[in-house]
Amino acid sequence: MAAFALEFEKPILELEQKVEELREFSQQHDVDVSHGIHLLMERIDEAKAKVFSRLTPWQRVQLARHPKRPYPQDYIDRIFPGFLELHGDRQFADDKALFGGLANFGSRSCMVLGTRKGRELKENIRVNFGSAFPEGYRKARRLMKLAEKARVPIVSLIDTPGAFPGIASEERHVGEAIAVNLMEMFRLTVPVIVVILGEGGSGGALGIGIGNRVLIMENAYFSVISPEGCASILWRDGAMAEKAAEALKITSPELLELGLVDGIVPEPLGGAHVNHDKAAESLRLVLEKCFAELDGMDGEALRSQRAEKYRHMGVVADG
Repeated sequence: MAAFALEFEKPILELEQKVEELREFSQQHDVDVSHGIHLLMERIDEAKAKVFSRLTPWQRVQLARHPKRPYPQDYIDRIFPGFLELHGDRQFADDKALFGGLANFGSRSCMVLGTRKGRELKENIRVNFGSAFPEGYRKARRLMKLAEKARVPIVSLIDTPGAFPGIASEERHVGEAIAVNLMEMFRLTVPVIVVILGEGGSGGALGIGIGNRVLIMENAYFSVISPEGCASILWRDGAMAEKAAEALKITSPELLELGLVDGIVPEPLGGAHVNHDKAAESLRLVLEKCFAELDGMDGEALRSQRAEKYRHMGVVADG
């Protein structure tokens, strides 16, 4: 596990540090401590199983924001070889927070869209902390229309707190950019698969999030507003975010039960950040299944299925 640990991960981190100390002691003094290490590893497995089997909504939100969690580019590097990034919206600028390009997935070509976050402050500033401007959504729309012309499927990988809400964004009509994307994504006649990898924040996520299949990583969240924003509105206190996370029903099991996502992508025990390769392989297997399900559908069937899927969201049946 990385040196950084969330509060509920700290007991596990302490046990892992003890294992490392025993290994160093064994190397320095040529003493066999394998039995002690084995016992500690069993305790670590038990602690992980206990902690991660009963995560609260707020703890899942924290995992979704974990600084070591794999970002869209990390998944692309592992399961979409030959990725060729395409730049610019042909109207204003090239938004660094939202990117896309052509890639391979197995034997097929596809268009991959993704949001960008940085691992350090300088990189985060360059990509605007993962919050796209209007030109990012217009670039995404251009690439989706290009995918339709090329008759290749679209995969949208989302990890964003939301679209950038500042004055510059409003001046360039961020609301209109997202709204047009929603309209155009419903019209697409190629398969669209959406995956919420970490944060799925508000319209920023929805602007590239209309799909025939919407998947969510086990410890990701998808919400109309952040827990902190909700708490600030409802209770005038951002510290009530934990209570807001419970009320919003934003975790993967809750979203699946509500019919807002189509499937959950399992993560390695401890979260995707503990093993990027294993998390990517898990996603690859689920994507293969989704492609197999959508391959036999023609353009009109894909469009109709997507529309019907969203029409039934939020419907309350009598009785």
